[in-house]
Amino acid sequence: MNSYTENTLYIERAQNGDRDAADLLIRNNYPLAVSIAKKFIGRGVETEDLIQLALIGMYKAINSFDISRKNAFSTYAVPLIIGEIRKFLRDDGLIKVSRENKKNSAILLRLREEFSARHGREPHIDELCSLSGLDRDDILFALDASKPVASISEPLTDEGGFTVENTLCDEDQSMDKAFYRIALTEALSRLPELWKKIIIMRYFRDMSQQQTADALGLSQVKVSREEKKILSELRKSIV
Repeated sequence: MNSYTENTLYIERAQNGDRDAADLLIRNNYPLAVSIAKKFIGRGVETEDLIQLALIGMYKAINSFDISRKNAFSTYAVPLIIGEIRKFLRDDGLIKVSRENKKNSAILLRLREEFSARHGREPHIDELCSLSGLDRDDILFALDASKPVASISEPLTDEGGFTVENTLCDEDQSMDKAFYRIALTEALSRLPELWKKIIIMRYFRDMSQQQTADALGLSQVKVSREEKKILSELRKSIV
């Protein structure tokens, strides 16, 4: 019996009130809960508490999982587990940026403003490295930490209207939005590392194509071409 069939049987029994089946399913997927919980270490919550929150999210996933969709349970559970932890951190005001990153963000903001006023354009990552004395990873992390997470529903251009979400799914709004989020998570996880980095920088760190190119050591034209390929691949994976 493969893991998909095994999980499906346990979920069906758990949803019918079999607590032992639910507990067994939790034990089988415990490493997944732990791996997700560890991503939130350092945000003011003990590791054991983070794991307990992850398990709560997994219990919720068991109860709400739709077997008829034929999705892997782990794919469905991941966003619910993350959501449970983030909800707790948000409600308790525990999502904090470290003092060092706040300091770096302030320095970088000042340097960017001074550079833009002097040269009439945004500085490249390498130029920020030279001006600040920070390495590339520290700069990217500081810039990322100082911004809210970008929504895939935000416009991609100043004219508005066109969003990442538009490129990833068709216009059939009757499809459950939660399914799209799950499908998107799964599709992103299968991308090559370079493509993952481009998506993160472009749509989660709000970096321009030129900034992304500088950070990855590529040309702006290369990033543009790869971005089109990525969006096409994601669209095919989800629709």
